[in-house]
Amino acid sequence: MTSTGPEATTTHEGPLRVERDGHVETWTIDLPETRNPISGPDVVAAFVEHTARVDRDGDVRAVILTGAGSAFSAGGNVHEMAERRGMFSGAPYEQRNGYRHGIQQIPLALRRCEVPFIAAVNGPAVGAGCDLAMMCDLRIASTKAFFAESFVQLGIIPGDGGAWFLTRAIGPARAAEMALTGDRVDAATALEWGMVSRVVEPEDLLDAARDLAARVAKNPPHATRMAKKLIQESQQRDLEGVLELSAAMQAISHHTQAHTDAVQAFVERTRR
Repeated sequence: MTSTGPEATTTHEGPLRVERDGHVETWTIDLPETRNPISGPDVVAAFVEHTARVDRDGDVRAVILTGAGSAFSAGGNVHEMAERRGMFSGAPYEQRNGYRHGIQQIPLALRRCEVPFIAAVNGPAVGAGCDLAMMCDLRIASTKAFFAESFVQLGIIPGDGGAWFLTRAIGPARAAEMALTGDRVDAATALEWGMVSRVVEPEDLLDAARDLAARVAKNPPHATRMAKKLIQESQQRDLEGVLELSAAMQAISHHTQAHTDAVQAFVERTRR
């Protein structure tokens, strides 16, 4: 994908369709005929490539992630699973490496990327698709969306890091309920549980996601990226560790031109 500047709009055709509008990109998993599975090597490669790209691009300040058609993502390709093809083929050791070098690269890539991600969940988010939504920093759902950590219903477990992400998104008790039953959680319940911050009508979903992305993108990118990193680290470090990291990041922030300009603008407003 190429860009002529922050205002350019460009499109990357493939399993992950990428569109740029100003400082915001919209990524659409574009496999609607199979309900947007993310277990294929081409999808994994696209996620890894584009997350690395936007992480290096200071002009990208937010990414919206959604699915083409009626589903957000069905997760793994169950037909390939049944036929033991692709990452589901081979002996146990080969399957282990299929996960490690395949779908598990998506959570690692998203976790490393400091650009804020917004999931615009347009429909069913099932299995690894549910986990993919939880990997994002912010989530908005359509009234037609539902979430299901449905692995146990197929006799398997979340192999893509879902137990880690889901627990942090909604807490251990509700994560256990979802993971041990595999039952669906509708959009209204997802809002109540804090899985999503807002539920809107299907026709309003992308507009709501773009509005949220614009509210993120208006802020200096160094600040939003470091704030995201700090939130991530706070889930693993103790208070002393988070305070030390906060002090270092704050010192960097105080020496940016964006901070100087913002403080000066505030002072001038208060003088009027």
